[in-house]
Amino acid sequence: MSELLSGLFAIPFLTGLALAVVLPVLGCFLRLRHEWIAALAYGNVAAAGSLAALALGMPLVGGGLAASATAVFVKRMMGTGRVRATAYAFFLVGGWAVAVLLAANLPMAERIGHALFDGQLYFAEVGHLVAALSVAVVVLPLLLALSRRLLLCEIFPQHFRLQGLPDWPVHVGFDLLTVVVLAAATLSLGVMAGFSLAFLSPWVAFARARSWRQGLFVAVALGVTGYTAAFALALAFDQPFGPMLCLVLLGGALAAAGISGPKRTIL
Repeated sequence: MSELLSGLFAIPFLTGLALAVVLPVLGCFLRLRHEWIAALAYGNVAAAGSLAALALGMPLVGGGLAASATAVFVKRMMGTGRVRATAYAFFLVGGWAVAVLLAANLPMAERIGHALFDGQLYFAEVGHLVAALSVAVVVLPLLLALSRRLLLCEIFPQHFRLQGLPDWPVHVGFDLLTVVVLAAATLSLGVMAGFSLAFLSPWVAFARARSWRQGLFVAVALGVTGYTAAFALALAFDQPFGPMLCLVLLGGALAAAGISGPKRTIL
């Protein structure tokens, strides 16, 4: 651990570590809402927006956030339920297609597009670290503040209507927090690595944890442990980080799924 926190790779490691804490928490809420595919859909949209920003001479992070925020309001206009699930599929396919076309036709975009999909954590700079820490410091408390309302929306969906209160601020607020986290994750970890942290750790937590709160702790513990192991293995064997993280988390999830004992769901 001391080697990871010193020298050339200290900033990249700490950047990814901050995201490895917030992504599993976000993933638990996405799984609670049956919207886990949003982690992949918004990641692709953020990649497309970042490359579009490159074409316009704008900051990559601004383009990723703008494209993802636009997707949130498009999804809101499309409705709820199955229509919302279809919107995520459209975002995933469309975002990927636009990103690949931009990467193939813009000068210098191919290298950046490759980094957005496969990750560029080894090249993270102080700006990436500040962004990741800022996201963690701002988003985690807001997610916890929204936790009760999000749980009510899932367990007792008529609660706000019966109280004469609108529920759209809860949904839109959560969606905007989601795109902020995923845009930051896409720029540092890459689309698939960010998705693996938001999906695999919560998947295990939902199967094994006995309560919502315990599920959050389990998801974060698995995410941080898997991230640290993957970072160390990638450096030791001189391998790209993104695929190594996905394989480590996938292996951990499959191992946890094979542990004997009754499976539980936290909801």
